[in-house]
Amino acid sequence: MKEKIHTNVIVLGSGPSGYSAAFRCADLNLETILIERYTKLGGVCLNVGCIPSKALLYLSQVIEQARSINTSGIIFDSPKIDIIKIQLWKQKIIDKITNSLLKMSDLRKIKIINGMAKFVDSNTVIVESVSKTITIQFNHAIIATGSYPVKISSIPYKDHRIWDSTEALKLKIIPKNMLVIGAGAIGLEISTIYNTLGTKIDIIELSSKIFPSVDKDVTDFYYNQINNKFNFIFNAEISNVQSKDDGVYVTIKSHESQKIQRYDIILVAVGRMPNTKFINLDNIGIQLNNNGFIVTNQQMQTNIPHIYAIGDVVGHPMLAHKGSHEGHIAAEVISGLNHFFDTKIIPNIVYTEPNIAWVGMTEQEAKEKNIEYKIAIFPWKASGRAIASHFSDGITKLIFNKKTNRIIGGSVVGMNSGELLGEISLAIEMGCEAEDIVLTIHGHPTFYESINLAAQIYTGSITDLPKYKNTTN
Repeated sequence: MKEKIHTNVIVLGSGPSGYSAAFRCADLNLETILIERYTKLGGVCLNVGCIPSKALLYLSQVIEQARSINTSGIIFDSPKIDIIKIQLWKQKIIDKITNSLLKMSDLRKIKIINGMAKFVDSNTVIVESVSKTITIQFNHAIIATGSYPVKISSIPYKDHRIWDSTEALKLKIIPKNMLVIGAGAIGLEISTIYNTLGTKIDIIELSSKIFPSVDKDVTDFYYNQINNKFNFIFNAEISNVQSKDDGVYVTIKSHESQKIQRYDIILVAVGRMPNTKFINLDNIGIQLNNNGFIVTNQQMQTNIPHIYAIGDVVGHPMLAHKGSHEGHIAAEVISGLNHFFDTKIIPNIVYTEPNIAWVGMTEQEAKEKNIEYKIAIFPWKASGRAIASHFSDGITKLIFNKKTNRIIGGSVVGMNSGELLGEISLAIEMGCEAEDIVLTIHGHPTFYESINLAAQIYTGSITDLPKYKNTTN
């Protein structure tokens, strides 16, 4: 069966970038069709990524908290893990949000078509669904097709014991041991989940440290908090993988040695690539960069002005909140507004135990831009709330432009540290000076007052630390 339709805007992909763009288009009175190849809205993030991982990380956090208060007079028995119930609970969370997206789509009168879309020309796509082929002519298109996990050529992916992040978050089994390839956010978060549930984790990383783009003092502090949970193997790579009946045998090669190790499971978490190969971009001549990402301007337009691209397909950082913002920009530009993606900062959060979060400029970036800067680090060991909550192993670091006294960057390591980035992000966007933060009264005792106290360190007005710590070079 064949069908032809015409609409003002089509959006390819219903992840955070895509549904945000579609919803914003509809709110701006633009007739919109949302095309999704799977049966549920929400994309990777909602269905097999951000949300299920954070649900499982919440359980990990609760287990860790229960263990941490054993010295406080309250002792819990070891947790009993019911994998089936956890799976059902996780799916209920996903279903609740996907159903909410579906209802909001209906309220906005957005037409949803399930199937794989391919460009025929710069104003036409064909969608192959289960029951029919639909030809859609459009005035504007927004490409939000997301990304997929990078594969390593030497790994036998046909072996069911080789996982990517999607497979890992299904939580079908709790292996005795696991090799995680890649010490990025995905690898560390999934390692946290399985470690808490009892899996012995080895993490192999090609580089010499975790998060090389983050300030070394911050990553060193973070590494010292998590090093006892995982066995890190830096400056190493996989040279061979063999599947055997009793496990997966991995040859790990480093500068110093080469060894063979048996694992129950291997998780490959070495990054993601843009989903641009399967929508026939060649038919319309969309420009890609050397890594396969779609090239756009600050209004999210491709080299074909009425076709836009947002989210993971346009490159790093591949974060849902960045993509959602880009989706709003694209919709607003289509509606006639002269808006641009010109944000100063994009927050980064890794939801391990503890969290590590950073935003804005790092020290290295400040040096490269010849900005004279000064840092201020407040230790959570001096925070009443952190001490009372068994989370005193944390830091809040702020970076200020020494000439203007404006905040230009910040990092936090500690319990729920991602929640503290809101104030730091806003302060950077608004060009706040250290004194603005100092003169803003913060609640006590709270974790977020550590931002105020770090700013006090910079201005030399802090009374919560010995005077010799009042200045930080």
